[in-house]
Parts: sequence; structure tokens; C-alpha cells
Amino acid sequence: MLQRRRGWSRSMRRPGLWLALLPALALGLLLLAPLARLVQEGWSGHLNPAGSASLWQPWQDDYLRWRLLWSLGQAGITCLLALVLGVPLAWVLARFEFAGRALVLRLLMLPFVVPTLVAALGVLALWGPGGLISSWLGIDLHNSAWLLLYGNLFFNLCLVVRAGVDALGQVNARQVAAARSLGATPWRSFWRVEWPAIVPWLASSLCLVFLYCFAGFGLALVLGGQSYATVEVEIYTLVAHELQLGQASVLALWTLLLTGAVALAYAAIEKRLAAPRHSDPVLRHRPRGVAQWLALVAALLLLLLVCALPILAIFWRAGLAGSAAWAQVLDAEALAALWNTLRFSGVALLLATLLGVLHALAAPVSVLWRAAAFLPFVVSPVTVAFGLLLLYPGLTASLALLLAAYAVLAYPFIAKALGAGLDSLPVHLGQAARTLGASPWRCFWRVTLPLLAPALRRGMAFAAATALGEFAVTLFLSRPEWATLTTLIYQRLGRPGEANLDVAMVLACVLMGLALAVFLLIEWPTPGPVGRLPARPPASNRPAGTALEPTHA
Repeated sequence: MLQRRRGWSRSMRRPGLWLALLPALALGLLLLAPLARLVQEGWSGHLNPAGSASLWQPWQDDYLRWRLLWSLGQAGITCLLALVLGVPLAWVLARFEFAGRALVLRLLMLPFVVPTLVAALGVLALWGPGGLISSWLGIDLHNSAWLLLYGNLFFNLCLVVRAGVDALGQVNARQVAAARSLGATPWRSFWRVEWPAIVPWLASSLCLVFLYCFAGFGLALVLGGQSYATVEVEIYTLVAHELQLGQASVLALWTLLLTGAVALAYAAIEKRLAAPRHSDPVLRHRPRGVAQWLALVAALLLLLLVCALPILAIFWRAGLAGSAAWAQVLDAEALAALWNTLRFSGVALLLATLLGVLHALAAPVSVLWRAAAFLPFVVSPVTVAFGLLLLYPGLTASLALLLAAYAVLAYPFIAKALGAGLDSLPVHLGQAARTLGASPWRCFWRVTLPLLAPALRRGMAFAAATALGEFAVTLFLSRPEWATLTTLIYQRLGRPGEANLDVAMVLACVLMGLALAVFLLIEWPTPGPVGRLPARPPASNRPAGTALEPTHA
């Protein structure tokens, strides 16, 4: 029996190597090779400063140094704000039971599928010139750092809250009860028992927050302005408007080094969190007394202010745009952009599904191979697009290259969701099918795939949301006739006049409708057969944030 089990294990590993071939080629040709080309370009400039930009020029030039320091600063400030606001919010949601709690947790995923330009326009509708809140308060926040910081919080606060809720669910109730029985106040009990237990989870989520803020492009391009644009915007400006490829490659090399360091820290923390933990969770209870009810109300109002108002502001501003702006949705330019968005996203989703399924099925071959699915998350789309531009100059106007880049940036969501689903599958089901004479492929189609359907569905929904809102790669590699809704919105924002702003808001409302459809596909409860396995692994062995990466690179 032992020999039979070992032989079956070896027979499953051999196909895994072949399954990994196509995703490995995609990662190598469309991610690693462009990054290597960027490193070569930046390092050659260091060896030959007369022919290109020096490697140390970004730190010697005042303007470029400010861009790098501000990119680091705004990411750090966002992490601090997300931590200060997110921990109390997570504690309230983890400890209190109230009507609508499940809905609130489900709505926390909404910012993860909102395209960056839609979120940026929502922030402008609230805090920009003539915005709902700025006009009411009588303040002018134009060219202010607050716009970018608020946009970062919109996307990333929910990530910290969800990680905090999962972490607090792992706190041992016996330890909390022991601390309280020894006379510790709730505040002291939190700092001495709960806080040390949730710190690794929070650190993991804050690494992701830093990566997304530092490598973010769409928000910084629209909300940063001339004064507070980040290094990613500077790279795009150097390539698209000034044709300074040497300086751009050096900046991209530095961003790659900085994000790589943070990604290594995230991987180390995630490895620690991946170990299964068994604990007796603290039971939730209804708020008791005025103070707890006020805390719950304040938490819900804060979530509304940060995570919901920008979305509501889009619909409010689009409703005030008038019939002339809405009529622009039906003109030839808007319909062509809508068609491009749908067909590009559809083709990219098919390619991403193929790559994601193959990557997940080959994951047992190697731990490093499974970790390779994180690569597109930690490299900014601007860096990827610029690397593709340098490596394949003859294919920059190729639709195949554009769609392949879409798929590589989207498929990790499917690979990660399926990997989590495979971890939760009971081994005896596959073994029973094999002992009854089913071939490996028949076992996959009849047993494994139906059980993985919820995980596949969730991963495809995240991948579709990523493709729908893709912006950076489209700006670098697209032709004018391939304009999507995101690029059309950006073009309208660049044109003067209130009418163009109204049309941009209406187009953002349309794109938001598509994103909401994807959101419903992700979280809408569907009945299934009794005994259906969860699409996510249990919270006890799920790293913080691994299933919740936003799509707003």
C-alpha cells in the first residue's frame, strides 16, 4: 500500500511539471524578462553615465529625490492612518454582534473591485473643486496631498480592517478571560493579550498597503497633480512625454528594489502566518451600554466616510451631469471604448483562467512555484509596461502583447483562489475515485473541479475586475483605436471645461456599474449542494490579506 501511494504521488508530480510550463513561460517572457531588461538598462547607465542616466542620479537631483521621498512618505503616512483607524474598526466588527454585520463585512470588499480612475473621480467629487464636502466646508483642497492620501485610504483601509477581523478571530478566549479574571481592564487586556497576537497579521496587511500605495499609478496620476505626483507618474511622464528612457529606467530600477524589499518582508511574515493555529475564539456579543453603542455607530460612520462616500459621490455627480452628458455614452467614441473594454477583459479573463488553473494544479511541485503567483502583485503595472516597451519595441502596438499583459496581471487571483481551495480539499475523495478506476483527468473533472467551482468563480471575478480597470498597461501599449473606458475617462479629464468633467463622471458611473456586476458575482450567495467546501481556507491557516488583494495597481 505504501509503494502504491508513493507511485501515485510520483505520477501526480510528473504532470505537474508539464502543467507549470505555460505559466512559467508567461511569467518569464512577460514579467521576469522585462524586469531584467530594466535592470540592464539602469545598470548600463550606471557604468556609462555619459550615455545614459547614472544609477545615483535620482538621489542627486532635487526634483527626482523629492519624487522618491514623497512616494515613500505618502505610502508610510497611509500605512500609519490605516493602522490607527483600522485597528479600532476591526475590533468593533470582530467583537460586536449586530444586525447587518455580515453585509458590512461583505461590503468591505467593494473597494477591491473599483477601478482606480473611478475612485479618483469619486474623491474629486467629494473634495475637489466644487466637491460635495469641500464646497460645504468652504475649503479648497486643489493640489493638496489630502486628495491622494484619502484615495489611498479608500482602497487600503478595508484591507487592514479585514486582516484585523481575521486576526482577532484567532485570539484565544481563555487567555482573554484569564487576564480579565486577574483584574485587567479591557484596555489592558487588549494591549497585553490581543495586540501581540494580531501584530503579525497587521504587519502583513501593512506591507501590502505600502506596496499598493508606493506602486500605485492611477490615483497618483489624477489626484497627485504636479506637486504630489509619485515616482510611478514620473516614470510615465519621462517615457510618454519626454522620451527620457534612461532616467525612466533608473527610476524603475529603484522602485523595483524598494518594492522587492517590502515584498520579501511580506513573504516572511506570510510564511509565519501560514502555520495552522487552533484556538478558542472570543464569542461576539451585542453592544452593552451607551459607550459600546456609540463605538459601533462611530465605526460604521467612519467606514461610510472613507469606503462608501466616494462611490456614492460618483452616482451623485453623474446624476447632476444632465442629459447632454449622458447622451455622450451613446456616441461612437464611448461605444467603441465600451466594446474594447468588454472584449479585452473577456479575452484576458479566458487567458488568465487557463494560466491560473495550470499554475494552481502545478503548485504542489514546489513551494517556490506556488510563491511565484505573487510576482505580478509586487511589481507595479507601470514597471511591467515599461519593461515590455524596452524588451519588445516592435510589438508595442500589438494587441496580442496588450492582452497577454492583461492576463499576466490578472491570473494570480485565480491561481491563489484555486490554491486555497485545493488546500481545503479532503484527500480521501480523490483517493476514493482513483481506487474505483477513475483516471487522473476523470478524477479532476468529476471530483476536484466541481468542489473547486466556488474558488474558481471568485478568482475569475477578481481577475475580471482587474482587467476591467486596467489603466497603466493600456496607456503604455495601446493604440488610439484601442481606447478603453479607463483611457477615455482620462482623456476627458485632460480636456478643459465643465462639460468634459461631466462626461468623465458619467463614463465612470458606467464603469462602476460593470465593477458592481463583478462584485455581485464575487459575493452574492448562491445555493449549492450539501457539503460544499468553502472557497477560502479556514481563517486559522489563511495569511492576512492573501485573498483580498485590491486591483488598483
